[in-house]
Amino acid sequence: MAQTGNRSPAAKLGLLDATMVGIGAMIGAGIFVLTGLAAETAGAGAVVVFALNGGVTTLTALSYAELASAIPKSGGGYAYVYEAFSDPVSFVMGWTRWFTYASAGALYALGFASNFIELVHLYWAGLPASPAWELGYALGAVGTFVALNALSTEASGGAETIVTLVKIAILGVFIAFGIGAVNAGEFELLFPAEGGVWTALPAMGLTFIAFQGYDLVATVTEEVENPRQNIPRAIFLSLFVTVVIYLLVVGIAVGTLGPERLGAAGETAVAEAAAGFMPDIGLFGASLGAALIAFGAVFSTISALNAVIIGSSRVAFSMGREDQLPGRLGDLHPRYGTPFVAILSSAAVMLVATAFAPVQVVGNLASLFSLIGFIVVNLAVIKLRRDQPGLARPFEVPLYPVPPILGCVLNLALALYIPLQTWIIAGAWLAVGGMVYLALNPAMLRGSRASGSP
Repeated sequence: MAQTGNRSPAAKLGLLDATMVGIGAMIGAGIFVLTGLAAETAGAGAVVVFALNGGVTTLTALSYAELASAIPKSGGGYAYVYEAFSDPVSFVMGWTRWFTYASAGALYALGFASNFIELVHLYWAGLPASPAWELGYALGAVGTFVALNALSTEASGGAETIVTLVKIAILGVFIAFGIGAVNAGEFELLFPAEGGVWTALPAMGLTFIAFQGYDLVATVTEEVENPRQNIPRAIFLSLFVTVVIYLLVVGIAVGTLGPERLGAAGETAVAEAAAGFMPDIGLFGASLGAALIAFGAVFSTISALNAVIIGSSRVAFSMGREDQLPGRLGDLHPRYGTPFVAILSSAAVMLVATAFAPVQVVGNLASLFSLIGFIVVNLAVIKLRRDQPGLARPFEVPLYPVPPILGCVLNLALALYIPLQTWIIAGAWLAVGGMVYLALNPAMLRGSRASGSP
């Protein structure tokens, strides 16, 4: 569909801003919560688990980079699948990505609320902390960042850069204090005696969600300067920085607390590790370790929340622009230049998920839809190489077709570890999407899109 003048956003973000969107989305509260859970399953091999997940993620990141360089359009994976496949397939991709990002925002908002309460309680026990108040803090965080995104792309991108840099600095302090306290003996038995190396597989399925987010970089393609070069660069930079930070944090946690104690600590593992090696100098009444992890968790969830607000709204904007969702979603605000209606619509989904959806169900659905989406993106690379060999590709996947094929196989293998109940719920959500699609596009049943399907 031809784009009108008010449907092409201005490029106001630089390479640093785009990179921070990816890092901000990936380094959420997951590294604090999942480290102990991975150690409980895989022992000291939790470090290997995070490294392997980084490798699996890189395979699909290569596909995203090629597609971003060839198709410089906002919407991320949806825009690429729209170019490669039929309308129903591209709608399913957009429908599930929109849900994935919006529901992830609900998880980050709730994570922020709990971490915010914990941080404030280090210094003031009087902060209300009932479930109703916690929900209120979560909804307030969503509302604040939705307003920021609606009023200014530059402001939301700048805020993401600042908050993510603060988060990296906090983790840097953890790494600087901990790296000298690591006991190499904790890594002598890499995997548990019972289960051995095979314990890595369920641990990979559990922690893969920590690597979701680099794909958000591609959702703001048209708002980034020189996108054909900067989007691939931002994807790789954000993934590289995130993997390095993850490996250092997990390695230090295992090497200082030990795999058994780390696994027993569960979701508070990183905090307990920090308390063990950081000096107890006190920080306004709290130990340095406790304060550092509490601050880190708050900044991590805030930056991840802002990143998925950006990403979810751009998917809705792209779908509206292609008339696969109501056309108003594809319009830019005449004064602010932002996808205003798309942002508000994404916020509505996010607020409902925050207030009413069970956290575990939402998390599993987000993981499943992400894995399925990554498979389809890898297939899009293969299909476009076949159908449009002359398409300009400033970046090409090396060793093609090995990486996209491996990406499909490994993402599918991880998806098989998602509970059957989640697959059933996913089918129900797709059925709802099917009804929305038929209501908006009844003519699509009789043929391909008017512009011609590749």
